[in-house]
Order: sequence, then structure tokens, then C-alpha cells
Amino acid sequence: MSGPSSPSITHERQGAKGRYVALIDGIEEPAELTYSIVNDHLIIADHTGVPDAMRGMGVGKALVERLVTDAREKQIRIVPLCPYVNAQRQKHPEWADVFQG
Repeated sequence: MSGPSSPSITHERQGAKGRYVALIDGIEEPAELTYSIVNDHLIIADHTGVPDAMRGMGVGKALVERLVTDAREKQIRIVPLCPYVNAQRQKHPEWADVFQG
């Protein structure tokens, strides 16, 4: 028996808000990580939501990893207002370069 498929993550941005959306085949409801844009070099990660059907699959962590990767590429710093993002930041000291606070 194979494990769950890895999520497909897309990025959406509209005005001063953005979000990463994760989908897994066979699960209708997406997971998301939302953020607010302060300026060209700073965003605030404000919410991570993972539906019950995706719990335990590493989807929330995958969303934060994508956020960190994109922030590094664009030289953006992240304020981890979301408790989940902040908890992941504390577990991954190698991400310190992109977090503020």
C-alpha cells in the first residue's frame, strides 16, 4: 500500500494579500497558508488551515517550506504571526535567515 500523495501547491496573490493553496488527489477541501504584504521586502504569515482529511500528512509543513523557499528567492522576510508558522520556524533554525522577530 502506498502512502498519501504529496500535495500540489499553488500560489495566489491579490492586492496586499496572498496565499498558498495545497491540494491532494481525492480530497476536495484545500489546505492554505495566507499572508499579508507589508512592502516589497516584508510579509506577515497570518494563518495556516489544514482540513481534517489532510491532518498528519505533512501538508502544513509543506506549505511553510514553499513559503520559505519563495521568500528566499525573492529576498523577502516573514513575520510569523500564525502560531503554526512560528512553531515550524522554531523547529527549523536553518530557516532563520527569512524570519523576522
